[in-house]
Amino acid sequence: MKNPLEILKKYWGFTSFRGSQEEIITAILKKQDTLALLPTGGGKSICFQIPALANDGICIVVSPLIALIQNQVNHLKERGIKAIALTGGIPFHEVNQLLDNCLYGNYKFLYLSPERLQQEIVQERIQKMNVNLIAIDEAHCISQWGHDFRPAYLKCGELRNLFPKVPIVALTATATKKVVTDIVDLLQFETPLVVKDSFARKNIAFKVYWEEDKRYRLKQYCMALRKSAIVYVRTRRLAQEIAQYLSANKLSSTYFHGGIPKQEKEKKLHSWLNNDIKIMVATNAFGMGIDKPDVSLVVHYQIPDCLENYFQEAGRAGRDGNPAEAIIITNNTDIDVARKQFLDALPDSAFLKFVYNKLNNYFRIAYGEGQDSLFLLNFSEFCSVYSLPAMRTYNALQILDRNSVIALNTAFKKQATVQFLATKEQLYSYFAKNSHMVPIIQTILRTYGGIFDFETKINVPLLAKKTNTTITRVKEVLNKLLKDEIIAYKALHSDLEVTFLVPREDDITINVFAKKVAALHKIKANNLNHMLNYVSTNKTCRSKQLLHYFGERAQENCGICDVCVQSKPIDNELLQVIKKDILTLLKEKRCTSRQLIASLTYKESLLLQSLQELLEEDVIKINTRNEYELG
Repeated sequence: MKNPLEILKKYWGFTSFRGSQEEIITAILKKQDTLALLPTGGGKSICFQIPALANDGICIVVSPLIALIQNQVNHLKERGIKAIALTGGIPFHEVNQLLDNCLYGNYKFLYLSPERLQQEIVQERIQKMNVNLIAIDEAHCISQWGHDFRPAYLKCGELRNLFPKVPIVALTATATKKVVTDIVDLLQFETPLVVKDSFARKNIAFKVYWEEDKRYRLKQYCMALRKSAIVYVRTRRLAQEIAQYLSANKLSSTYFHGGIPKQEKEKKLHSWLNNDIKIMVATNAFGMGIDKPDVSLVVHYQIPDCLENYFQEAGRAGRDGNPAEAIIITNNTDIDVARKQFLDALPDSAFLKFVYNKLNNYFRIAYGEGQDSLFLLNFSEFCSVYSLPAMRTYNALQILDRNSVIALNTAFKKQATVQFLATKEQLYSYFAKNSHMVPIIQTILRTYGGIFDFETKINVPLLAKKTNTTITRVKEVLNKLLKDEIIAYKALHSDLEVTFLVPREDDITINVFAKKVAALHKIKANNLNHMLNYVSTNKTCRSKQLLHYFGERAQENCGICDVCVQSKPIDNELLQVIKKDILTLLKEKRCTSRQLIASLTYKESLLLQSLQELLEEDVIKINTRNEYELG
């Protein structure tokens, strides 16, 4: 056995462990099952990588995200450590070869998705390996009470039967008491060590700001930025729009989402990691496994679906220990949108049965047939044929996927997209020469806003329906516009790949897990309510609220969140100074509140209070253009 501290120094360059890392590593080396609850940025991977390197043999790591797996494998390879990732989409002969490498190639780590672990060939071959440790990363996924429950994770418990004498370590950054109990039970832990470092992030100021003009507020925060930032949004389109808005205001920014080609993703990520670009506007999956310690601002532009996801994403701020902010910018509309998106779009068992039935009919699968059949699915066309609501239908397909009825390979980046290249003047000229195409072109322009500025996903069946024509005719027009260089148009036959995993049995197939789906929907509703309560509560310290949710009791207020700052006694002498400066400025010219905020360096809350008092004292007034002037 090699010395853990020497391994740490050799491969990571550190001379000491952080938090409970050493305690966890020691327990694993004593072959004790361990559950490690460490905050985001708490160094979870080191907890299993070092004991695996300290002993002969290979460590099997189960992880839910391909991006996370690839990131960790790349980091290990950069350090000269042999690691293999066995993710989806690898042909059988390659899987066979990679497993051979693990057996005979002196590899130290084999990373698997939970779905891959279920394969017979994988289970058969790993039993022949000299396995020294099993690591279950993002272990909250095994619990139905966890925020990202994945039924495939339940199979991880079978590793105990395959390797009864090998220690198992489970790791997560977000687990409530219920989830902790589930992890210990489902992984069949024997007298485990449960280690929980405090989730408190004392250097992060958690804040919630209610603002109708969210873009302006975001711009203000980004203008004050000294280091780097992440702005989280929920859609690819919004990521592009917000990044463009920030760039138009001379702020260094770019966007990141799943639909960007791999090479472009790497370029964007490299620019952000090296601080060539300051602000990354990204969809919520961004950041898993990415090590950037100097993020000083994380903004949630839309409300997340649960506190677990929020806390994990907010925790990507301030990993270097320096002061940082995690801000939610919201308004009443956002609350309604969150309820609609996360709750109204949840499919009940009746809708699941309907979608499953239509999916089989769409591909003409007979009753009792279809097992192991693979099909390409045009999602928009499928929804159009059966008049299905898109979001609810996609959620239904995901539930069928998670319950192993189908295997869903998503590739929304392959959907048909259009961007108009011609100017509006050129378009009018084109109309005059091609009048027969005008109705379809005008329908496209009316249906999709921003189509001149962005590559925009279009729904061809919907356009055909709106123009009372055929899908073929719409495609003909699009191809003609492409040929005439009026638009950029990408068209593919499918955006989803569907593999049917069981024979068609209609309602019987869904009945097996219908009650479980209903229970999970209740959990999701409960999770969202906790999130909305956090956003709406402005009487309790934000850190206290978050820690209480994760089972910790904080004795003191953080002193730096928006609630704590608001409750601090106001310095009346400072208010008098601010009032004097406001009046001096207003003697020169009329100003809006935004202009005053930009011109004076005081905290916005103090400046607004000073304005309110001056209004109440009739010293100043507001004119019809919302400008302040002397009374």
